[in-house]
Amino acid sequence: MAILRGLTLFRTSCSAQSLRISRQYATASGPLKRTGLYDFHVENGAKMVPFAGYSMPLSYGDVGQVASHTHVRKSVGIFDVGHMVQSNFRGKTATQFLEWLTPSSLSALKPYSSTLTVLLNEEGGIIDDTIVTKHAQDAFYVVTNAGRRDRDLAWFKEKLDEWNASEKGKEGPVEHEILEDWGLVALQGPQAASYLQSLTSFDLKQLVFGTSAFVPIEGFNLHVARGGYTGEDGFEISIPPSKTVEVAKLLSKPPVQLIGLGARDSLRLEAGMCLYGNDLDESTTPVEAGLSWVIGKDRREAGGFIGAKTVLQQLKDGPSRRRVGLVVEGAPARQGAKILSPTGDEELGVVTSGIPSPTLGKNIAMGYIKSGWHKKGTEVGVDVRKQLRKAVLTPMPFVKSNYWRG
Repeated sequence: MAILRGLTLFRTSCSAQSLRISRQYATASGPLKRTGLYDFHVENGAKMVPFAGYSMPLSYGDVGQVASHTHVRKSVGIFDVGHMVQSNFRGKTATQFLEWLTPSSLSALKPYSSTLTVLLNEEGGIIDDTIVTKHAQDAFYVVTNAGRRDRDLAWFKEKLDEWNASEKGKEGPVEHEILEDWGLVALQGPQAASYLQSLTSFDLKQLVFGTSAFVPIEGFNLHVARGGYTGEDGFEISIPPSKTVEVAKLLSKPPVQLIGLGARDSLRLEAGMCLYGNDLDESTTPVEAGLSWVIGKDRREAGGFIGAKTVLQQLKDGPSRRRVGLVVEGAPARQGAKILSPTGDEELGVVTSGIPSPTLGKNIAMGYIKSGWHKKGTEVGVDVRKQLRKAVLTPMPFVKSNYWRG
């Protein structure tokens, strides 16, 4: 009965959570942008909401968010992520340029392999989290967040101009191409591979988590990357603008279901994934965010990236706060809820994301807590609507990941 009560609560609370997220990124003025699948969503009964400056599907028809969430965990769903910004960087010094902007060892990447990394400001704060894929020695495919589009693109331009005017840049200038209006869809779930395999002669078993390839799919030659934001096996597929709707229709036949923002948010939180604007911002470093693993071993010694002074100091001395997972008793803790000592007399941190987990039937949350209180199993309190709720620090992901690693 506790699980059933949790799911009932989730149906009403997850929608509110998604709408809060959407408002956070809604444009202050001007019309919302539309992905190439806007009409496709409307035709399929989508409830459209503002998100990251775009009109995006929250849910479809009378399919509830719990049902959508569960379908991805058990079968396969498809998400429109065409609001994300897709870019190509090319040039003789493209590797060095991107290693200046990020703390990762991109030179060590093999062709058609990728890594999560972060763009850092001068103080080591996270401008955005991003996936960087190496295509060739001097060519990279980069995906950044829609909600950070203006900030990211202005940063890229500023730093490209600075780089190309420098001695290194003169050795080989770097070009930045924005793939405007290109489609991007995510096929996610334990049946994603078998469904996609039925549409291609390419052996998808060769494509392990974190790698990509150009794959022939029913006459289309598409960039397919194995990975995603749900913790399940899956693929992110980049599509030329003129083919986006056709490919989406091809990829959304049973057992595939269309999945909206509501389920995407609950899936990513169960998987321990950050949402920029909630769990990451420019005042947060990768060390505080538990993303130290994106910092290459050679970069820890040599530095050479923007924000290195702060980041390397925190690696040496430890940060003052750390990102943690929590299981909260009684009621879900939302973004902004204070994390307190068990007696409630000391403020220790803040919740950045929280939901009732459909998979676990428990209230889960992510947040930042004062170092020294961050060990797993530590009991703390959380202020939920002025009531002190018991919470236990829990390792993430909350739900075991099922990535295909071969």
